[in-house]
Amino acid sequence: MSASRILIADDEASIRKVLSAMLRRDGHEVEAVADGAEAMSRLQQGGFHLLVTDLRMPRIGGIELLAWCSEHAPGLPVIILTAYGTVDTAVEALKLGAHDYVAKPFDQDDLKRVVAKALATERRARREPQGDARVRTALVGRAMREVRALVERVAPSSTPVLILGESGTGKALVARAIHEISDRRDRPFLHVDCGAIPENLVESELFGQERGTSTGAVGSRPGRLELADGGTLFLDEVSELPPQAQARLLRVLGERAFERVGGGRTLAVDVRVVAASRVDLSAAVAAGRFREDLGDRLAGLAIRLPPLRERIEDVPLLVEAFVKKHQGRRGGRVTGVDAEALAALQAWSWPGNVRELEDVVERAVLLSSGETVRLQDLEGIPGAPSAPPEEEDLGLRDFLRVHLSRLERDRIRQALEAEGGNVTRTARRLGISRKGLQLKMKEYGLRDPSPGEGGP
Repeated sequence: MSASRILIADDEASIRKVLSAMLRRDGHEVEAVADGAEAMSRLQQGGFHLLVTDLRMPRIGGIELLAWCSEHAPGLPVIILTAYGTVDTAVEALKLGAHDYVAKPFDQDDLKRVVAKALATERRARREPQGDARVRTALVGRAMREVRALVERVAPSSTPVLILGESGTGKALVARAIHEISDRRDRPFLHVDCGAIPENLVESELFGQERGTSTGAVGSRPGRLELADGGTLFLDEVSELPPQAQARLLRVLGERAFERVGGGRTLAVDVRVVAASRVDLSAAVAAGRFREDLGDRLAGLAIRLPPLRERIEDVPLLVEAFVKKHQGRRGGRVTGVDAEALAALQAWSWPGNVRELEDVVERAVLLSSGETVRLQDLEGIPGAPSAPPEEEDLGLRDFLRVHLSRLERDRIRQALEAEGGNVTRTARRLGISRKGLQLKMKEYGLRDPSPGEGGP
């Protein structure tokens, strides 16, 4: 994966120096400027993936810069840096579209975590079509007619929705579709991956925390529920929530109220909760991992997404949509897929579902040397060549991204095979966390174990 380009705007030279050094150590390309006006000038030249800006600066401050980005750089995530005492203003910035804020003096690990989440959001936004186009791609095909009808029926209400389906079937896109055709479309849509948050941070992430409730908590911090007020909170992999967070969430669904961690003041909130799970919650309830009352409440409106192997007839339509989506990377030169390649795509079982299909089509569009994707342009499915096609036309960034992704996926697959599919031992072999490995497995369409599988 190529390095991300980050722009820092802060009038304190020491902050610019510390932030630049920290982010460069993590492999990012960093530029730093002293105020908002200079930041606007650099952003107009394009190419940045993230803006980290101080709230208060001479000439043009962080709020004005955020408003400018909303109009001139839509999709660019903005992280606000704020000194203690200006938290209320930072919260207002979040309501205006900022991705997150970090209070000064900041903890470097906390800031790195916020930066990583912002960059992941930016990459996901670049991969997903926008607005109505996103909805059409999520619900394309004859097999999705029933899902489309359900989405249209449930969108106008505020009742919780549960989306069930294997990894890669498009649960996040369906959640977004529900939001975008609802009356809440102009309010926030916040996506929280419950399985990716450390267990000890889940409650503060969702419900917020008051000052002094944990090491480094120098000020009060709103949770995702507050930030999604008026909009939609999407809880992906909701079965991964720890018990205490499940109890708190149940109260929110019933009373639309909660307290921050360490706080005594009850906060009211108007949020539509959409949850998703790759495992049936009834199985998690039977195993003692999930509250039965919460499962019943979430499953009142359930939408089940079929795996791609059960809707192979939709592959041609999906392929057409993905070619159109990614052809801009090659100047629009690739216009379709030939019959032999399409037959191979329809013959594969797609264990990684729609996400895996899109990855294969995206690589084929990048690597194709002609106007049509051919069999030799495909990778990772039976019948496709293992050697890459000609790549002379690829820019350095795309060349590195394609090859590094291929190497990473192959290494993970080899390690899984060597460990007999045991996720815990595979993560130890690769030197990464178990959760990190699961996220990579989801990204590459590899076998994605249900909670508890693959070791403790």
